[in-house]
Parts: sequence; structure tokens; C-alpha cells
Amino acid sequence: MPRQSQTQGLLDLGSRLASIPKEFKRFFILLVWLAGIFPAQAAERAAVSIAAAGDLTFCLDELNAQFRKVHSNVTLTVTVGASGNFFAQIQRGAPFDVFLSADMNYPRELVRAGKADGKSLTRYAVGHIVLWTVKPHLVVTNGLGVLTNAGVRKIAIASPEHAPYGRAAKAALEKAGLWNALQSRIVIGENIAQTAQFVESGNVDAGIVALSLVSAPKLKGVGAWWPVPEELHPRLEQGAVLTRRAETNAAARVYLDFLRSDEARAVFNRFGFRLPSQ
Repeated sequence: MPRQSQTQGLLDLGSRLASIPKEFKRFFILLVWLAGIFPAQAAERAAVSIAAAGDLTFCLDELNAQFRKVHSNVTLTVTVGASGNFFAQIQRGAPFDVFLSADMNYPRELVRAGKADGKSLTRYAVGHIVLWTVKPHLVVTNGLGVLTNAGVRKIAIASPEHAPYGRAAKAALEKAGLWNALQSRIVIGENIAQTAQFVESGNVDAGIVALSLVSAPKLKGVGAWWPVPEELHPRLEQGAVLTRRAETNAAARVYLDFLRSDEARAVFNRFGFRLPSQ
């Protein structure tokens, strides 16, 4: 700013101060001083970048809506995908602050590798898989054996390589003695959210998907589903962690604290994400 303009600005400020009652002058001067020291911080909104497993697609919409009611100044950016892919990306320095994984082992590995904060490691849910169809003629309540019917030509599961729900689906089919017989009919989704889309669209006859997705208001009552017994697959323990990128991001810590709250727990429960103690 030119010296003449600075001088004029100071004169204008002085004349304004003269018109302010004495008891308010000190407060006014303090505000001006704070604005001069923290101009960028006052104007800048906080931001949190979240990498989330596909089974959280609908649940996160409700969780984040609740969070924004209290923290309207925080911008939440959510990317949904396969936990294994996010794990690899964060290892390579992907710009995520919070990782919500469908497999607790991924956050643990990031902590061991020095890529995440061990103190922030939080188990937020145990996931469940279900056999789901929108085909009226297919009675999935008879269990996994229905998939051997000649009329079942395509069966969707998430990628067993990258998606924990895909691994659980494969394990359940193997334990039921069906994997080898059904391999030619299997259609692989990149993540569990895409797998559910295959089923919802009717492009496949049935699929093994997350309970949280068919429990969402958008899909509740769509088609029919059957809960796959937990003894047929490894437990889907799900965990959250703050990445090293979030070390200086106070908003990310506030967000993780919210996920640990009773209010968030109630939302998780509505989508079928219950902890063993429940």
C-alpha cells in the first residue's frame, strides 16, 4: 500500500476511534489487532479429506450431515472406494486426512509403517455381508445354495484382492463349498458400493454385499436379502485412523472425535454397524 494511503487510513481509523464511546474503544482496538495478526486464518475454512470404504457410502451421508450441524465451517471431502486401494495410495502419500477402512489391519499397517497416528486408531464397526437380489423369482432366503440354480447366470462380489467385503464373500462361498462351481458366473466389482450397483440395476441376478448398503433408506425394501452367517467368513472389523498428513489439521481430529461420539454411534447402529459389545 502507498505511504499516502496508509497515512490516510490511519487518520480515518483515528477519527472513527474518537467517535466510539470510551468503554468500547479497548475492545475495538483488540479486534483490529487480532484481524491484523490472523487475517488468513479468520477467512479460511477448515477442510478434511476422507478416504472411506464403499460400505460407508450411505452411512457417511448421514454422519457428515450431523457433523456439519455443529461444525459448519469445516468442508468435508469424501472419496469412496476399496480399502486396499486406499491403503496403497496413502502409503504413497495420497492427500487424505482420515482413513475409514473396512479392514482394521490396513490402518494398523499404516501405523506400523509410520504413515498414520497410532493414538488415533479407532475401531468403529463390525461389518456384515448379505446375499441380495432384486429378481422376484429368486428366493435368496434359502441361503447361498440358491446360487447354483441354472437361472442364476451372474453373481456379483467385490474384488477379493482389494476389498475386504470381497474377501469375506469369497471365503463364505469357499466354506459353503460353492466357490469352484460358481467361478464362471462371478462378476467382480471394484468395491462393495459398485457391487451393490450391479445388483440394484438388475445387471446381475444376485450379489454378496454389505448389510449397511441394503439397510440404507435409499435401498431399504428393494429386493430381498439374506444374512450370510458370520461363521462362514472372517470377522469384518473396521477401523479409522488419522494419517500423518492430518498431524497439523485440528479439524481432522475433531471429525474423528465425532465418529467416536454417542451421536455417531447411533447412526452406525442404524446402518447395521454394531460393535461386538452390542
